[in-house]
Amino acid sequence: MIYYKTDAEIEKMRESAHLVSKTLGLVGSMLKPGITGKEVDLAAEEFIRDHKAIPGFKGYGKFPATLCVSPNEQVVHGIPSEEPFKEGDIVSVDCGVILNNFYGDCAFTFVIGEISEEVMQLLKVTHESLYMCIEVAQVGKRIGDIGHAVQSHADKYKYGVVRELVGHGIGKNLHEDPQVPNYGRRGRGTQLKDGLVIAVEPMINMGTRKIKHHEDGWTVTTADKKPSAHYEHTIAVRKSGTEILTTHDYVVESIKANPNLKNLDFTIKK
Repeated sequence: MIYYKTDAEIEKMRESAHLVSKTLGLVGSMLKPGITGKEVDLAAEEFIRDHKAIPGFKGYGKFPATLCVSPNEQVVHGIPSEEPFKEGDIVSVDCGVILNNFYGDCAFTFVIGEISEEVMQLLKVTHESLYMCIEVAQVGKRIGDIGHAVQSHADKYKYGVVRELVGHGIGKNLHEDPQVPNYGRRGRGTQLKDGLVIAVEPMINMGTRKIKHHEDGWTVTTADKKPSAHYEHTIAVRKSGTEILTTHDYVVESIKANPNLKNLDFTIKK
């Protein structure tokens, strides 16, 4: 069952979305060669709790951390470790918070140092696909329209669009109906209505779309060990036009101020 949000509930979700966005900004200020995912994770948890909120992922299905930290060939759900990041790593960081009893959910793929043009293109295309699917997420459209927007763009570059992992409805629960795949056919699936709040999150692989689930029960990597990129926003579908509740503005600011991170011009999107 889909739970459509009222205006008041969407305003509460905007607050949780704002905090999760600020947390990713903190992450961006910390990332550098030599720092570990575990160090960043501890700082993110402290930041969230200092803002009188609760880490949305920690304890969810027994997940052991505040952040999902997924470098290089890890697609999503990476558990923060004590292995230091190094020059040339790309690092997907997914964060969730609970504030006012509502979840916020957002993700960004950071670049530590210099990477190849080939990997940069993967990030750019994945980022573009995020905003393409947001653009079609309008009242009257259908879930298949969102997935088609992502898939058709990724297909131009012969990238693999992950199928086993999808976006989702979000509210008082982290995962609500409907599921929002990153593939699909136009005009198919649930119709989008005013008050629908969903997390859209393209997960695109440089090579095969096939993935591997690891024994820790969480980590997901590409089957061919080629890099994967991941970006996510929480959005609200409104009659007046779709609203992006989260923002990457804090991330962009942190990247510009952090000499250890690659400045991604394509991330500056309003």
